[in-house]
Amino acid sequence: MPLKLYNTLTKGEEEFSPIQEGKVRMYTCGPTVYGRPHIGNYSSFLMADLLRRWLQYGLGYKVTHVKNITDVGHLVADAETGEDKVEKQAREEHGEVTHDSVIAIARKYEQMYLEDERALNLIEPEHRPRATETIPEMIALVQSLLQKKHAYETEDGIYFDVHSDPLTPYGTLSGNTLENLESGARIAVDENKRHPADFALWKKCVGKNENHVLRWDSPWGPGFPGWHIECSAMSTRFLGEQIDVHTGGEDNIFPHHECEIAQSECACGKKPFVRMWVHKRRINMGEEKMSKSLGNVKTLDDIRAAGFTPMDLRYYFLSVHYRTQLKFTEKGLEDAHKARRKIMEWMGEVEESKEEKDSKEAKEKEYEEKFRAAMNADLNTPGALAAVFDCMAWSRTKSAQGSCKKFVALIRDTFGCFEPEEVSAIPAEVRSLLDQRKAARDAKDFAASDELRDQIRARGYEVRDEAGGQRVEKL
Repeated sequence: MPLKLYNTLTKGEEEFSPIQEGKVRMYTCGPTVYGRPHIGNYSSFLMADLLRRWLQYGLGYKVTHVKNITDVGHLVADAETGEDKVEKQAREEHGEVTHDSVIAIARKYEQMYLEDERALNLIEPEHRPRATETIPEMIALVQSLLQKKHAYETEDGIYFDVHSDPLTPYGTLSGNTLENLESGARIAVDENKRHPADFALWKKCVGKNENHVLRWDSPWGPGFPGWHIECSAMSTRFLGEQIDVHTGGEDNIFPHHECEIAQSECACGKKPFVRMWVHKRRINMGEEKMSKSLGNVKTLDDIRAAGFTPMDLRYYFLSVHYRTQLKFTEKGLEDAHKARRKIMEWMGEVEESKEEKDSKEAKEKEYEEKFRAAMNADLNTPGALAAVFDCMAWSRTKSAQGSCKKFVALIRDTFGCFEPEEVSAIPAEVRSLLDQRKAARDAKDFAASDELRDQIRARGYEVRDEAGGQRVEKL
């Protein structure tokens, strides 16, 4: 069964077929490093990592993955005018905006982001370019668009002309039309522009942008890139003019990805810029979108403080189909923790089993095929995990865990949250709590025992009662 993915551009599932046989060129919109990303941001990065893993480990493709760092040009509210998000954060944290203070902010939050990625076990992309390191490529793209009459110069910058007959009509990705598209919350009204939907390719350091700190010389004077041109330049530099798959969160569809298509195709004269657009639905906190502006975000540290691990969060997000809008709850995270532990316990049984215990029925291959079929059906992770739980039940009934080693390896590679865990030396504080809990249980003080269990869990360990006594595992 071939891999099928929902293509946002065509609004339907399509069979995945890369430009070059056996190789995949993949681009993921990375973070804007003006603050620590919240777990809602990571949900789209996890989806991209899942897709990359399945392409590589499940289907055998050689994947070249690019994930950028946006460290300039992304203005507050995704607008065409206003303050740069990184510069605004520099003002808030340092009280001043200088070149050094802005770069310090960008590198600080870039490092936090990379640490979170490692904690979530995301595969390192082949290229992780910074926008500030790709300025020559951006200027070259803008020059090409001007030369081909797809852009025009104004007093304050260079703008893309959405009426310049793009190869893919502007609005195709998002469903907007130029007739109905009016200036609003995400398109700033600007008297310099010919049409409200025209977007900045390059901003001059004049007028409202006169004091912009990060600036570069260009044929149009000192200035800085627009947000949208950055991804086109970084993608083209490392992957070429056409790529196989582009991922991001659904908030990126308009205007960011819409603009990427227009400028990339018009600059190179080739269509499509991207064969397959794959977008992750957002994460809600209750009925509201999880966002910094609403103040309802959670970080990985919040997850740890609640007694869970980044791997629990990874499983939680990946266990729900990427095109389903997840309502984040601690109950859901607790259920994910329990399900992940059950799978890991079974995987431990599989690895401890001897080969001679393999089942003669070879039924494990049926479950592996069901797993593969689900993953190939638009990354149907709930269906894939159902195959895993069915295999767990069958293998235990038949004492056939030893036959599932190959399947376990595929599951681990695909989901990335079932790696064997080594329990390091238990801290003295936790050992003391374990001793207190044992004494409480011996005295049949189960209320105290439960309270001590919670204290142990809050310190990152889980305790279980077995015939031989207490068994402790690192969360």
